[in-house]
Parts: sequence; structure tokens; C-alpha cells
Amino acid sequence: MSDISNEPTMEDILSSIKKIISEDSAKVLSTPRARRSAAREEVNPIRPQADLQPNADAAEDDILELTETSVEPEAATETQMAQTLVSPNAESASRAALGALSALIVKPDVHGSDTLEGMVREMLRPMLREWLDANLPQVVESLVAKEIARITGNSLG
Repeated sequence: MSDISNEPTMEDILSSIKKIISEDSAKVLSTPRARRSAAREEVNPIRPQADLQPNADAAEDDILELTETSVEPEAATETQMAQTLVSPNAESASRAALGALSALIVKPDVHGSDTLEGMVREMLRPMLREWLDANLPQVVESLVAKEIARITGNSLG
């Protein structure tokens, strides 16, 4: 923690994230509209009405005879699974930014009474101990009895 001066500031982290996002947005916006609409047409091609009519020959080809073997499509290979959605540069920048952010998290001192929460915690501790000493055995016994009754199907109460 004494080496904080070498770590990037929050502004540096945010600016690098904004830069990466703007670079990705610029790539998308630089694509011509015609290429994007052509890609949409490939996904949802409009077929003429004649193509939608059922074809008797095609239906017969789809029927699997018991003498034929069907070939199952191969499961996704590891290389297909390894393909990521973001580029390696974006991934490393994101990891660095999140790592720097997680290093800045400071957990409050639980035992300190400097804050209102700490003072309340210290004041409630004796009351909680007293209540647990008085009621915990009965609560545990009741819950165990209910669970045993549920498991065995017997009513103990």
C-alpha cells in the first residue's frame, strides 16, 4: 500500500476505458451502411412465396430409413470456445483497470469505534451475547426437532 504513487489514478483508469470504448465505437461507425444492411439481409433473407411451399421430394429425403446412419454434428471445439468477444488489448486494459480499482478498496476497521457503526456495534455486542446465551439453546433444539420430524415423517410436537 505504500507504493500508491506508482499506481494509475482513477482518472487515468477511466480515461483508458473511455478511449477503448471510443475506439471500438469508431470501428463500428466506420463500417459503411450498405455493408451492415447486407449483413442483416444475410441473417434474415427474404424468400419468395414459391420457396415456402412444401416440396414432396424434399420431404421424402428428410425421412431417415432404418438402414441409414445419421451423423451427429460435432460439438463446439475448444478453439471455438476459446474465441473471445473482446480483443486482447481491450481485455488486458480492462483487467488492469479492474485490478487497480480492486486494489483501492479499503475495508473499514471492524473493531474500531471511530464511526457510528463501530460505536453501535460495540454497544450491541453485550446485549447480543446476553440474548444468545438465553435463547440460542432453545432455538437450536426446536430447529433440530423440526428437521428430525420432517426427515422421519413423525410429529414430535
